[in-house]
Amino acid sequence: MSAHVEPGGLDPAHGLEPVLVGPSDRGPAPSGRSIRRYTAAAANQRGGASLGQLLNDVYYAVISLAISIGMALGITGSLREALPEPPTGGVDAGISLPALVAVVVVALTGVLLSLAGRLGPVGAGGAEAAWWLSLPVDRRGLLRPASRRLPLLGAAAGAVIVALLDAGLLGGEDMAQVLRAGLGAALGAAVVVLAAGIGQTLQVSRRTTALVGDLVLAAAPVLALVGAVAGWSLDALPTAPAWLLALLAVAAGLLAWLLDRRLDRIPSRSLRESGSVASQAVGAMVSLDSRELGRALTDGAARTRRRGSRRFRGVSGAPAALLTADVTVLLRSTRHVVQIVVAALVPALVAFVPQLAGPVGFLLAILVGGYAAMTATGEGARRAEMAPVLDRLLPLPAGQVRRWRMIVPGVVMLLWSVAAFGSIGAWAGDVASWLALGIASAPVWAGAAIRSAYRPAPNWAGPLVSTPMGALPSGVTSVLARGPDVVILGMIPVAIAILLGSVLPILLGVQMVLSVIVVAVSGGTRTLMERMQDTLGQDPAQPGGAVRR
Repeated sequence: MSAHVEPGGLDPAHGLEPVLVGPSDRGPAPSGRSIRRYTAAAANQRGGASLGQLLNDVYYAVISLAISIGMALGITGSLREALPEPPTGGVDAGISLPALVAVVVVALTGVLLSLAGRLGPVGAGGAEAAWWLSLPVDRRGLLRPASRRLPLLGAAAGAVIVALLDAGLLGGEDMAQVLRAGLGAALGAAVVVLAAGIGQTLQVSRRTTALVGDLVLAAAPVLALVGAVAGWSLDALPTAPAWLLALLAVAAGLLAWLLDRRLDRIPSRSLRESGSVASQAVGAMVSLDSRELGRALTDGAARTRRRGSRRFRGVSGAPAALLTADVTVLLRSTRHVVQIVVAALVPALVAFVPQLAGPVGFLLAILVGGYAAMTATGEGARRAEMAPVLDRLLPLPAGQVRRWRMIVPGVVMLLWSVAAFGSIGAWAGDVASWLALGIASAPVWAGAAIRSAYRPAPNWAGPLVSTPMGALPSGVTSVLARGPDVVILGMIPVAIAILLGSVLPILLGVQMVLSVIVVAVSGGTRTLMERMQDTLGQDPAQPGGAVRR
């Protein structure tokens, strides 16, 4: 209903009514459900997609998911076969593989709670926040699908991951037990996300929820170490009994009902912020932009206001400003600090698990844990790549700026290497040699962090390739490989030493040479192709690479 008030047609002091121009019939305000359905119908009408195209996309997604699950089962099964048999006589200290998987489930619970706090879990972004939240309708009907989306997604992810761990890594042959473990994980994940949603209705800040999840994640490796010292051993992953599954189902239903009843109590500001972060994260995942995804998750739980400020009296000069900025950004991100600590404890946990304490387990621990820690150290460089104007204001060349930004990742990864390679050395009985190898390989991680942070964006103007996530540029894989490529090259001596079980002097020397090469390559501002064209005397800025005269 459209209405227009003529000038002078409303005088509250004299009780005058406004003069309406347009339809004169009045009725009750529409429900939120009808508004939501009208919006969906209008979007579908203008989308141009037919039912056949929708079924084709669903079929494509299901087939891709099935193939991914099959590949994951194959990888975990191959890893299980590569691991040595568990000791038969028992151990006084150490933790069994099923017990370690149980600790991993605890860590995944912390990750899920942290993501729920950073993404909402209930939000309205984009046009929904601009139009829906301003309407005089009940918000329960508007927000009901949004309140169900993240719990269902978390339940599906939890069921798949736990089922893969049980059937693949632990070799569970009883399908009933695997299905029960997956069902228990799904119900537990739904309860965790719904509890975070209840906290959002009680105006608990998203930062607090994310911080609790980070603390749970940080407590998981500590729990594993305590269990290893105490000799905590399990023969199989604990299976939830029927009464526990029924209790989880009842709890999930009650929490879902309570969240639905309290949807109208979520502040509009919280809904807009959660929707904005979720939209940014989804866009980053669709475009395969890990840097944008990290920024969304980091800024999603950041404080909007600082309780105090620091004067940074010791900062004098551009290099000191760069180092101080990188350290401050790292320390203010709780997620990244927890990520580094957890990654540093991974090799120690592998050393305490008899089935994992070997070349394969340590190699995976070094590569996976090191890459996780490396990505956490480059937040300052990633922000500088997003806003390059700050670096350009400094009286330093671009190459020097990147080299100065390697210092913070280098120092952090040096400490990580001491902890990680010290665990391998303690297990192998040669701490000094393994520490020397870890110290020599630390620059590789620093160079990879800067190379990954300053990688160019994909060229969306070129030819596109059809994928399950939509059309992507043909060169997106080469862009994503910037960073991991130098890790693969620079960690070859480390991999050989782990597989051999000893650090040879020649491997230590080769590692030093490769570290210098990685630092030199990652600190440059030009790609390898551009350098080759410069060597050949061509100008890459000109079409066809015209020869310079």
